[in-house]
Amino acid sequence: MKNLFLLVFLASFTLLSQSQTQLDYYLPQNTSYNSNIPTPQSVIGHEVGKWHVTHDKLVQYMYALDAASDRITIENRGTTFEDRPLLLLTITSPKNHQNLESIRKAHIDATNNDNTVNISEMPIVVYQGFSIHGNEPSGSNAALLVAYYLAAAESDDVKNLLDNTVILFDPSFNPDGLQRFAYWANTNKSNNLNPDPNDREYNEVWPGGRTNHYWFDMNRDWLPVQLPESRVRIQTFHKWLPNILTDHHEMGTNSTFFFQPGIPSRTHPLTPKLNQELTRRIGDFHANALNKIGSLYYTEEDYDDFYYGKGSTFPDINGSIGILFEQASSRGHIQESDNGILTFPFTIRNQFTAALSTLEAAKTMREDILKYQHDFHKNARAEALKENGKAIVFGNEKDAASTYHLAEILKRHQITINEVKSDFTSNGKKFKKGYSFIIPKNQKNARLIQAMFEKRTSFQDSLFYDISAWTFPLAFNLDYDENVSTANIGNEVTDLQLKTGTVTSKSNYGYVMQWHEYYSPKALNTILNANVRAKVAMSTFKLNGTTYDYGTILIPVQNQSKSAEELYAFLTEVAKESHLQIDAVSTGLTDGIDLGSRQFRALTAPKVAMIVGEGVSPYDAGEVWHLFDQRYNIKLTKLDTESLTRTDLSRYNTIILPSANLSGSAAEKLKVWVGDGGTLIGFENTVRWLNSNEFMKLDIKKLELKAKHISFEQKDDFSGAQLISGAIFETKLDRSHPIAFGYKNETLPLFRGNSIFINADKQSYNNPIQYTKNPLLSGYISKRNLDSLANTVPFQVQRLKRGKVVAFTDNTNFRAFWYGTNKLMMNAIFFRDEL
Repeated sequence: MKNLFLLVFLASFTLLSQSQTQLDYYLPQNTSYNSNIPTPQSVIGHEVGKWHVTHDKLVQYMYALDAASDRITIENRGTTFEDRPLLLLTITSPKNHQNLESIRKAHIDATNNDNTVNISEMPIVVYQGFSIHGNEPSGSNAALLVAYYLAAAESDDVKNLLDNTVILFDPSFNPDGLQRFAYWANTNKSNNLNPDPNDREYNEVWPGGRTNHYWFDMNRDWLPVQLPESRVRIQTFHKWLPNILTDHHEMGTNSTFFFQPGIPSRTHPLTPKLNQELTRRIGDFHANALNKIGSLYYTEEDYDDFYYGKGSTFPDINGSIGILFEQASSRGHIQESDNGILTFPFTIRNQFTAALSTLEAAKTMREDILKYQHDFHKNARAEALKENGKAIVFGNEKDAASTYHLAEILKRHQITINEVKSDFTSNGKKFKKGYSFIIPKNQKNARLIQAMFEKRTSFQDSLFYDISAWTFPLAFNLDYDENVSTANIGNEVTDLQLKTGTVTSKSNYGYVMQWHEYYSPKALNTILNANVRAKVAMSTFKLNGTTYDYGTILIPVQNQSKSAEELYAFLTEVAKESHLQIDAVSTGLTDGIDLGSRQFRALTAPKVAMIVGEGVSPYDAGEVWHLFDQRYNIKLTKLDTESLTRTDLSRYNTIILPSANLSGSAAEKLKVWVGDGGTLIGFENTVRWLNSNEFMKLDIKKLELKAKHISFEQKDDFSGAQLISGAIFETKLDRSHPIAFGYKNETLPLFRGNSIFINADKQSYNNPIQYTKNPLLSGYISKRNLDSLANTVPFQVQRLKRGKVVAFTDNTNFRAFWYGTNKLMMNAIFFRDEL
């Protein structure tokens, strides 16, 4: 009888949940709605919450609102990797729309002016964004309702709101991910909604819809700005400098609803205390609104405001207020939870309610928040003025492209940068004109600059929701000095351009190409795939007054498939495409190894595959895929774990295994392939897998964690404090080893987010990369882990019959902005026979 009662209850609840998708379930009923404004159902064909809205339907509805309402204008700011539009709606009163540019200019002028600003008549600017994680869809589905409400509601309250507010409305931060997840949820939906969490509907296939096309978590890209979706967001942000930015997410099904502020002790020290106080006051509006509909919620008990690369934290270093919303996720249409049956419409209603309570707070607190932004920039300028005459310089005298790409990020954040007036040396580091840039400290975004360049090793709290360090010049492996004189400043950079690649002249003997430049692997891949012979120098040499470093590439003219004229034309195009210099030489006689020496080793084109699918980290795999596909133009075959044992691996000479834990049958298949001569490259957790499956014999440290004087209540914090959430450490290099080719310095910063510590090999030449005795450069690490990390090695290579296995404990491609270590993997691929 009990089971029968449960079935009847669930059946009745299912019917109820479907009927709740009517508009009146969501919308306030204290107003009338303009019948000329199309409802979501009239355009997308179903009530909000019945199905997961696909991105194409979301776009269709937003354009319909734009056509019908004088409160809305729409713009397409660009496209995703899958060519989906990146829309922005501007929602405000018709009167404000007529004066929108003057409102924007006045708003920006208020952040540039130390004088008292009359804010009594100034609209507040609110940026509302939804579902940056595609499989957290309640945000984008709620966006349908919020946009409709703001366009159609005719109450005096709404008209007053629009008179005093400019709303920048981004209905989908992640179009590609949203589309991918909507397909999954909708194609697995039953007519009889089933809340059983074991149902396929609630268990996405790998990689899931959270990420964008290349499997990036885009909520970590607000500061690095490496993805097209991020670039348009940041452009909009700096164009308007919104006062509030909201970021609508989802969390575990058994949770409730969270709104900021987060845990107070985990706020970045550069964020003003008033920011958190205002966030707390705004939170009262969320609480009141959620109280009215009976929704459970919490605040100040989770998450943090530390890493400035998240949507809820990036605004805080720019004079705005970032707010994170986390809604318990139904992961489909209806699911059992600790709080009862959780329906998709319920999750949408909570997001809709929080979106409106944000606007109510903005309207009510308008003058306080506008004054806060004005004072933030006024105080920041006062701090910057104390640094007048001082500047930060960064560069790499042998790698113009890496220097350019950091400068590119700074320009996207509207940070003023200048050329260096002429070559100069500071603290033993040479900064070369054309290969270096200089940042005057006395400028508007001085706090943002500090956040991007600082090295921080002391913290109020030892737990982090995300990484604890992101020092940009270290990520790019650039020389830099934070205290140089502005006397070294040259012209301001207004038209940032990559270096123009060249071939110095035509040769009938040969060409040499240094390996230092960031795009050298791109050039070499093009050369080898055109069936042009190339060799790599295993030692240094001098020719025509130039010192050529380890890893220099030689392209002889004789015995090529191209004539001397064709080869020159081909290499000229390669140099241009890869933004580097190729030198013509007329003799094989050098000071050092001659060009005919056995120390020049022949290279073959890489044929690379990467294992993806269940058991593999999609983030790590996506970073590798993006690097190959978007930067180096190298073909990469993605092999799914489900079909790996049936795949002919002989087509590939290199296989990459990102952080993973695969089955035993996959291990046997790969072991045979390596034994036949293949090179297997593994990262992070794969290192343990390689060791346990006897691909390698590594001396991995075993760490024991013993708690003393730790209560049960404290145990989670105690364990969390032992994690390396993401910090930066110093290694020393043996630059004569092929894995270190292309690096000019004797040290290299590495990013680390795990506690896999490998003891150094007894033979010193087998340890070309080794952590120093005191390796911490920036970020948090417990003393226990720091002591364990010292003098260990992040890289090992060992033979397995005719092949080789390469292990990296660290992620050399982290979030696409760790340009400085991308070449380590490329070296393992191109110089695999020499490792």
